[in-house]
Amino acid sequence: MKPLLNIALLTTALISTASYAKWDNPVDRYKNEYKNHMSATCPVGSDNIQHFVYFAIDRQAIHDHPLLSHERFVGAQIMYPWEKLEPQRGEYDFSIIREDYEYLKSHGKKLFVQLQDATFYSENKGVPSYLFSPEFDGGAVNQYTDDGVAQGWVAKRWNPEVRERFSLLLEALGAEFDGKIEGINLQESAIGISHAKDPSFTEEKYLAGLKSNMLALKHAFPQSTTMQYANFVNGEWLPWEDKGYLKSLYEYGQEIGVGMGAPDLMVKRRGQLNHALAMMHESEYSVPLGIAIQDGNYIGETGNTEVQNKRNNIVPMLHSFAKDFLKVDYMFWVNQQPYFEQDVMPCFSSK
Repeated sequence: MKPLLNIALLTTALISTASYAKWDNPVDRYKNEYKNHMSATCPVGSDNIQHFVYFAIDRQAIHDHPLLSHERFVGAQIMYPWEKLEPQRGEYDFSIIREDYEYLKSHGKKLFVQLQDATFYSENKGVPSYLFSPEFDGGAVNQYTDDGVAQGWVAKRWNPEVRERFSLLLEALGAEFDGKIEGINLQESAIGISHAKDPSFTEEKYLAGLKSNMLALKHAFPQSTTMQYANFVNGEWLPWEDKGYLKSLYEYGQEIGVGMGAPDLMVKRRGQLNHALAMMHESEYSVPLGIAIQDGNYIGETGNTEVQNKRNNIVPMLHSFAKDFLKVDYMFWVNQQPYFEQDVMPCFSSK
């Protein structure tokens, strides 16, 4: 009977361990954190966060926008495609940035540049046409969804020749705008590329390429805020497949003085919680941190452009989460209607 007793004890131990493991699953360690911020209400209180309104490439929408007369919003974050800034090789045209900078400045507001070298629509390539040549190994490649559908393009950030052209663009931008604009950020690290889709791509080369671009950005803009959006890195999925890629980006940013940020403030989704949001929460930084509230985030989704008329206003919860859990320095609120004017603006009104 003794062996049976041992089996019973072992079974009990396994059940207890399994129960504990389920409760203490690392993937769910921040699952309920958002609940700690549900009591936040409008209007949101004063803070030390720099609040910007994100317009993506819809730069004309800044004209006569409510942010221009709102004291809580510092300015506008606008995306500028590389192809628009370098229409011909080595010939730069920054007139659209200059125009937006001057317009915002005339209203006492600042400009935060997002530099685009990746797109999420196949009809838009985002990079100069001269890159699509053998000299640059094609320069850019299609991105693919998990289902294998082509969706947008991305510059070959892992290609040294492409990075050299990108660094020259950064130098030219910095020569004119460093110390004038509030800041500049590089797009997110997550891309839909694999070695199978492009044999020139490897995880190691890509990680090195991201860091090289970060360093070039810092050299070009020693005064304005610099930031790399780092949400996911190809080849790992935290916490189970941890190769140290994403963590090394955040550590490198801290080392060289480049701020770190991410798109999509998704406070209930495992992916975001275990990647960028965890990186921000779990370490101390002297460099600025930023988080973007993008399309769909106002209803707890990502990429959703549909209008949801019946909804709870989660803006105060998002603000509280970003301020107290992430401790960010910048928040970029997307100008998605009707949510921005109906949910965000009332929450930032004076008491």
